[in-house]
Amino acid sequence: MSDASLAAPAYEAIPLPDPRSFSDAEMAERAAEFLEEMKTRHSIRDFAPTPVPRSVIEDCILAAGRAPSGANRQPWHFVAVGDPAMKKQIREAAEAEEKTFYDGKAGDDWLSALAPLGTDDEKPFLETAPWLIVIFAERYGVSAERKIVKNYYINESVGIATGMLITALHCAGLATLTHTPNPMRFLNDICGRPENEKPYMILVTGHAAKDATVPKHAKIKKPLEEIATFR
Repeated sequence: MSDASLAAPAYEAIPLPDPRSFSDAEMAERAAEFLEEMKTRHSIRDFAPTPVPRSVIEDCILAAGRAPSGANRQPWHFVAVGDPAMKKQIREAAEAEEKTFYDGKAGDDWLSALAPLGTDDEKPFLETAPWLIVIFAERYGVSAERKIVKNYYINESVGIATGMLITALHCAGLATLTHTPNPMRFLNDICGRPENEKPYMILVTGHAAKDATVPKHAKIKKPLEEIATFR
């Protein structure tokens, strides 16, 4: 029996669930409203310790799990960390990697690009924020028969799911920060994830602190003509 036959059911079509249809005017209004909503999304580093209900995080992760993926393999796993001791572990390990990064590993060009954002090797938000969502990319699956099952378009799939998660959290009223210490393999040990999963990102989330700031540079977004071409 092939690995593919273990992993994939036979094709069967069903009617499109919950089809949606709006008039041109309704589409324009909804698109404009969503754009205005996303204009209020900012990456921040100043989080309040205010608790966030687990149910909110669960629903946002479930929304991310609706993302499209290569061959519908859904090659992602989200570890939601709210335990203070585990967050402290993650912070200590991340800061150790970040110190090496900022001490020269990154190179002058990268450090110069980061300078307008005001970042450094200290990451207190990893303990202050109520939730850290550690995102893992599943490099390959494992069937019930312990056979390796190939996944497809892994980075693309996990990237889309991560974007949907950030959007869901923002729409729920929460702020986020994407954090990617390099390397991140320590996250497998702390989060108890298997070797077939590769750490993809730490997504920090919670309420913004009352005195939260954002880098002025980060507010500069490219105009439509620089990010899109219509033919």
